[in-house]
Amino acid sequence: MASAKEKIYRPTDKEPFMNERQRDYFRKKLLAWREDILKEAKETLQHLQDENQNHPDLADRASSETDRAIELRARDRQRKLIAKIDSALQRLDDGTYGYCEETGEPISLRRLEARPIATLSVEAQERHERRERIYRDD
Repeated sequence: MASAKEKIYRPTDKEPFMNERQRDYFRKKLLAWREDILKEAKETLQHLQDENQNHPDLADRASSETDRAIELRARDRQRKLIAKIDSALQRLDDGTYGYCEETGEPISLRRLEARPIATLSVEAQERHERRERIYRDD
């Protein structure tokens, strides 16, 4: 257990960007997030199996089917999120993690803290969303 004097490490702009300590920090953060998602998915699967009983009441059955559809959609989102986490871990291995895919510039540490799977800087993400809105409105 860390003593009260030992501060929990947080990446800062005062150190070299994506140095070994920062990469290790984000790797641990991504792996912990991935583990949480897998644990949650396992619980969801168990819940679906427990719920997989016949409901004599039509309303109960309909409610159960609705719950099942919601949980399956959530699992699909979780599966996509795990793929993004795996992709981020791969970028950590190949040295491209933390850099914007569009500009090659560093993504801010604040953005990576909030969204460790980010592949675009805030500015590039905003441009991307503006383009999406323009095409969506057509």
